[in-house]
Amino acid sequence: MKVALVHDYLTQRGGAERVFELLCRYYPEADIFTSLYDPEHTIDLSDRVVQTTVLQKIPGAAKHFRLLAPLYFPVFRSLDLRDYDLIISSSSSFAKAVRKRPDARHICFCHNITRFLWDTPTYLREYTAYRRFYPLLENIFQLLRQMDLKYSREPDLYIANSSVVADRIRSTYNKPVIVINYPIDSNQFVFSEHKDNFYLVSTRLISYKRTDVIIEAFNWLGLPLFVMGDGPERQRLQAQAMDNIRFLGHVNDEERTQLMSRTRAVIVAALEDYGLVPVEANASGTPVIAYGAGGVLDTQISEQTGVLFDRQTPESLQAALLRANRIDWNYQQIRNHALKHFSEDAFFKKVDQVLGEVYS
Repeated sequence: MKVALVHDYLTQRGGAERVFELLCRYYPEADIFTSLYDPEHTIDLSDRVVQTTVLQKIPGAAKHFRLLAPLYFPVFRSLDLRDYDLIISSSSSFAKAVRKRPDARHICFCHNITRFLWDTPTYLREYTAYRRFYPLLENIFQLLRQMDLKYSREPDLYIANSSVVADRIRSTYNKPVIVINYPIDSNQFVFSEHKDNFYLVSTRLISYKRTDVIIEAFNWLGLPLFVMGDGPERQRLQAQAMDNIRFLGHVNDEERTQLMSRTRAVIVAALEDYGLVPVEANASGTPVIAYGAGGVLDTQISEQTGVLFDRQTPESLQAALLRANRIDWNYQQIRNHALKHFSEDAFFKKVDQVLGEVYS
């Protein structure tokens, strides 16, 4: 069976790219396709050949890839994948549009429906530089929404990373979907029974992550907090923070691993479609204190692996922190839960089961 792996664009290293990296590793003989490839800023594909599109020839395209949105559907439609028996797309936008032979199968690992088209206000809050162009963008987006619905018919089956994303696929694309929670590389995380007296945030510092809620809560409580990550909100958040809060910026993998294992809890205030950070914390034997909506409802067990709070407010987070402090956490049990349900082995066992049913 000849397999093609297709990703929207390989220009950054986020959760979607990490999942695609796992798929590339699991299918070492598969051919890899994407619209744009920037090997210095994305996942490590070693010596694998990555086949791109005509967009690769545009100077600066990899850096300014969002500006090329109207061009992605046409370039993915132009890819010739007629030789492939199985196409696996990894997409939150465009890669699902690729063509296939009538007798071939296309499975789409859908990280979300095309967010900038179907949740435009939230997207523009995150990328504020585009707000001034909204009247023009909306005209383009109306056309792209029609194309998105049209090409959403191409995959035979969608695999969603969480229940909330599956609901969006059903309601927007009206396509069959199953949920397989995405895995982490459990080998990257170390376990520790010993927890130091600090809390941890690991996130991009952009508005929808709601790090401002965490900062305000910790300002009031005075508890030590380390913030890993960078982004356009960093300067504003640092100005808001008291002396008990340290901004670490970008940290290397080894330091991040150690901090994850030694912290009392990892704090998440965003509404995440799925969210790998809570699972990574659990794999380190660390509980999570998270806003109780979205993907964490698939990954966390209340008061066993974490504590959930019901409003994105400092007061709600403060109450959750106080509840967490009263729990006698079983750190080994937290790690065991993550390894059982969210390891690579568990993930690909489910994937193989699905593919077996598709080809039965």
